[in-house]
Amino acid sequence: MSELSRRPYDATRRRQQAARTRARIIEVAGRLFVERGYAGTTIPAIAGEAGVAVETVYRSASGKAGLLADAVRAAVAGGAERAEVPVTERPAIRRITEETDPVRQLRLYAATQPGIWSRVGPLLRVLDAAANSDASLVELRDEIAAERRQGLRDGFGRMLEQRGVLREGVTAERAGDIVYAVCGLANYVALVFDCGWSEAAYESWLAETLASALLPRP
Repeated sequence: MSELSRRPYDATRRRQQAARTRARIIEVAGRLFVERGYAGTTIPAIAGEAGVAVETVYRSASGKAGLLADAVRAAVAGGAERAEVPVTERPAIRRITEETDPVRQLRLYAATQPGIWSRVGPLLRVLDAAANSDASLVELRDEIAAERRQGLRDGFGRMLEQRGVLREGVTAERAGDIVYAVCGLANYVALVFDCGWSEAAYESWLAETLASALLPRP
């Protein structure tokens, strides 16, 4: 085999290795942020735990704040490698979009929330605590919230509107805002942690509340 014919394979292998390395760095960073807090987590510590050079960590993200943002997005997706898959192509989202019954769609969406918040909640608490002393992290917190809100308006809300299943007067934007508020971290913490609800009870409440707010009354 000539050197020329080996290059495409080698390039693909290098990209795959780089992606795995980046995923490992993000996974380690997320764990250390939760264990040590934002200030207590350093780039050298992340590099040491991930088994890579400090320069490799810096190349993988835009500094420590970038790593925290990546860790949050990875937690939403269920892993750094999954986060690289477009949202509409992720299995859980595909199940929701392929479901034709709006009530079952909302139940499927509700079913994704306990897992997401159990993974993301600790990282967002780290971000909230750190933002009190770092203005750049306030911007990051606002960016993450805006990204979620806009995604629900343009994605889930728009899909429900286009299928003609929303209650009269509820637009795609309003539907997205309702989902954003009802399915927010605050309700998960209040009901599951403060009130002691099971995650199954929380999930059922979400599905019932969303159906009541978004769909026409029987």
